[in-house]
Amino acid sequence: MTTHELVAISGSAVRDSSTDLLVEAAAAGWTEALPNTVEARVTAVRPGDLEIIPCQACGESPDPDWCFYRDSLYPALEAIARCDALVVGSPIYFDAMSAQLKLLVDRCNCFRPPDYANRDPNHAFLKRLTRKRPGGIILVGAEGTWFEGARRSLAGWLKWIEVTNEGMVVFDAPIDDFRRRALVADYPEVLAQARKLGRHLASRVVG
Repeated sequence: MTTHELVAISGSAVRDSSTDLLVEAAAAGWTEALPNTVEARVTAVRPGDLEIIPCQACGESPDPDWCFYRDSLYPALEAIARCDALVVGSPIYFDAMSAQLKLLVDRCNCFRPPDYANRDPNHAFLKRLTRKRPGGIILVGAEGTWFEGARRSLAGWLKWIEVTNEGMVVFDAPIDDFRRRALVADYPEVLAQARKLGRHLASRVVG
């Protein structure tokens, strides 16, 4: 049986948060949309649960590995490299993604390491992945939050790891209720949007 794998990344620092629930909804949409002839695999990644070494800007390619550092993040880097689709979610901290997620994003630098040996004169960075995969973004903030900083950074990261940005779900919760954990559970229409995103990713994989 063919297996299709979704990597579902939640950058929330808090378990069972709105970000977690939305990423899980997208994963559920992915699973239910794939045909019975396909094994639907979901690899959940929570950077906040891992001990991650910040990117050290080593200045050379770790090829054939994805990084020189084999910390608890490394299995996630392997999953990102092999997956068929990816969804990433984050709360907004100071107009940007969470610190937990940023650690993961920066460690993907060696998916396209600098070409110091000038092996490809047409490109400054070596493209180690050539297969495009579909992906999506989920962002969570209070009403009035500026989402564009995180969106732009994550869209650039997706491009870096050869993932096409297929859509975004934004939850801008009312400011009076924002302190409530898992507030999105009271907004089934937003959860449905995340589920729809997951279903769309599945359709892009199976055609």
